[in-house]
Amino acid sequence: MKLAGKVALVTGSSQGIGQAIAVRLAAEGARVVINYRSNPQGAEETLSKVQTAGGDCHLVEGYCDNDRGYSVGADLGMVDDVRRLIAAGIEHYGQLDILVNNAGIEKHAPFWDVTEKDYEAVLNVNLKGVFFATQSLVQHLRETNRPGKIINISSVHEELPFPNFTAYCASKGGLKMLTRNLSVELAPLGITINNVAPGAIETPINTKLLNDPEKLGALLKNIPLGRLGQPQDVSGLVAFLASPDADYITGSTFFVDGGLTWNYQEQ
Repeated sequence: MKLAGKVALVTGSSQGIGQAIAVRLAAEGARVVINYRSNPQGAEETLSKVQTAGGDCHLVEGYCDNDRGYSVGADLGMVDDVRRLIAAGIEHYGQLDILVNNAGIEKHAPFWDVTEKDYEAVLNVNLKGVFFATQSLVQHLRETNRPGKIINISSVHEELPFPNFTAYCASKGGLKMLTRNLSVELAPLGITINNVAPGAIETPINTKLLNDPEKLGALLKNIPLGRLGQPQDVSGLVAFLASPDADYITGSTFFVDGGLTWNYQEQ
């Protein structure tokens, strides 16, 4: 159990990739702070899975069973909420060692129809929220003179164009540069930061795609491995980057895409 004694916070961990990451980190011995914004049932499910995996979990915001309740608003698009979330994890466990910036949203629209409201919603969660969650963790680590690990869940679209999702691509491109810059700035503090960039992963957000054989078939033709990824394909890499095995890795993006990035053709 390579993460025994560590505390990890996973944003957006009520379902999909975030849930898989929380469970995998718990299985590696970490205590896990679960975060959600609007899916308390999913968060309870994550909590149950984390406990089964052998971890000790604190559910942030809303109801938590087994008398583990500790309510903190956690909209990752709001800086005050982000800071309260980090503070809640520190208050409950006395420390935070690992931050997985997983929460993210996307809005579909042709560039000429994108509204300011939708643009800000995407950038606030995907980039600003990551910036200030990371800042809060770094402040804590500096105050306690301890090393730490930051893993951002980016996307293949930090590299690949994605027509009709320009704000999303801009947020992930910004995340790539944020990670590279902070890898230099935080290294003297013993803090590493890396990106994991999933491709097409089978999660609830892709339900519409999964139910459209024509679109799914076209996508699979772009994936050399011939299948969609699973959340566990991402969580295993995150667990590695959070472990001592990755102590000399920082400032990098790791693609989890079945070969999609270098074989992609827009339909």
